[in-house]
Amino acid sequence: MNFDVAIVGSGLAGLTVALQLADTHRVVIVSKRAMTQGASDWAQGGIAAVLDSADSHDAHIRDTLVAGAGLCDEGATRHIVENGRAAIQWLIDKGVPFTRDEQAELGFHLTREGGHSHRRIIHAADATGHAVVSTLADQVRRHPNITLLEDHFAIDLITSRKLGVDGNCCLGLYVLDDRDGKVVTITATHTVLAAGGAGKVYLYTTNPDTATGDGIAMAWRAGCRVANMEFIQFHPTCLYHPYAKSFLISEAVRGEGGRLVLPDGTRFMPEHDPRAELAPRDVVARAIDFEMKKRGLDCVYLDISHQPESFLREHFPTIHARCLELGIDITGEPIPVVPAAHYTCGGVVTDTSGRTDVVNLYAVGETGCTGLHGANRLASNSLLECIVIGQAAAADIASKDRADCPDLPLPPWDESRVSDADEEVVVSHNWDELRRMMWNYVGIVRTSKRLERAQHRIRLLREEIAEYYAHFRVSRDLLELRNLVEVAAMIVDSAYARHESRGLHFSRDYPQTLPKALPTVLQPADHRRQPGRG
Repeated sequence: MNFDVAIVGSGLAGLTVALQLADTHRVVIVSKRAMTQGASDWAQGGIAAVLDSADSHDAHIRDTLVAGAGLCDEGATRHIVENGRAAIQWLIDKGVPFTRDEQAELGFHLTREGGHSHRRIIHAADATGHAVVSTLADQVRRHPNITLLEDHFAIDLITSRKLGVDGNCCLGLYVLDDRDGKVVTITATHTVLAAGGAGKVYLYTTNPDTATGDGIAMAWRAGCRVANMEFIQFHPTCLYHPYAKSFLISEAVRGEGGRLVLPDGTRFMPEHDPRAELAPRDVVARAIDFEMKKRGLDCVYLDISHQPESFLREHFPTIHARCLELGIDITGEPIPVVPAAHYTCGGVVTDTSGRTDVVNLYAVGETGCTGLHGANRLASNSLLECIVIGQAAAADIASKDRADCPDLPLPPWDESRVSDADEEVVVSHNWDELRRMMWNYVGIVRTSKRLERAQHRIRLLREEIAEYYAHFRVSRDLLELRNLVEVAAMIVDSAYARHESRGLHFSRDYPQTLPKALPTVLQPADHRRQPGRG
């Protein structure tokens, strides 16, 4: 299969690149599940941009830098913020049904979220991501120049270095057709990684099942630097229930008087912070983590049952209904909650055009690390980054031709020395062990001893997984596990290297913040591997 542009991932970043290029390029989108099953579709809040004359770029930049705890790249932050209005106008022109407000300057309602000094969040009710993704996805499906490969898993990038040629150009990729188990070779002049983050490396996450760090791991194996992987944003209150994966209990519940309590009903937040339940996310998440670890609890509880039933039905209809489906009546009993991994602030090192260290390879959205988020992402900046960097990557691709890279024949995937897996339980066991180990040792609060234990266990898991990968035919579960253990090692190594507490990284051994903020940049080894098996 031969294309001008191959895009791995079908969230907002990937769809933006595709639609920007499709009129002049042959584009393929590789989506490991249905096109709208990624994290972008789940985004609730909105998109941050300066859309009102009372606001300013400088104010948005300042808010972002404060949230990022001194680690944001100011140049990248300014570039993304200053292109915000044009990005929103592009979505409006595409027909995204943002919530209207005829009294507002732009004609759309703007809300405000934590950390923002002005109302600048444009939204579509409380389901912005779904409104944006579904609108763009419809146009992608109808475009004659876009080939959509759903239920296809990107295995690895094919680079000139892996083929024994000097330099390091991306020439295409191997893709598993999850429907029949066949591996397809795709040749592409340009390849874009838009595969999202890595929330599934943790036992509890607000992310969809697709968030297994595939793009970050693929780029790393291809020779790209990766930065700031220790900064994982955790949401403090995710519903704890075996049949309710990734369901958030909004911060607004605490804002309306919800109290965090232990199983016996005792409140604990006042002991951790004078703002109690209304403390910032990172403070609340650390407090819950502390109580769970100290007492050996599986969860804590959020109690808002003291409010009238009519109030709860009016203010929290979705939460009330979903909990009731699961046998939890929030009008009369507390809600079991745990903190959950929410956003990967680090990723593949890129510039503001999404370019990586490998020629003709780009990373956009949560997969990339432009420096916008620093040590802590400001609310609703993530979707903004997807559009602005997606558009910039598309413009850069449109300005190039294939002359940058050699024209090499790509070898087919080699399965001559592998067999069908004998025991799938090895994959499922290692998957579970990895996620529990990351939650217990590399979670919201870290210590050097916990990180050392994690490093030791990850080394053993990597060896087991590498041996399994070398001897058996690939499956989606195996490929996701292979990527997760790679990303887990990056998170642990990055956390171990940071001898301070900053933003989302809190270490009991290094509770102080150093006077100078420096990024953590991991350098890949020389990955000279045999083509066809990564």
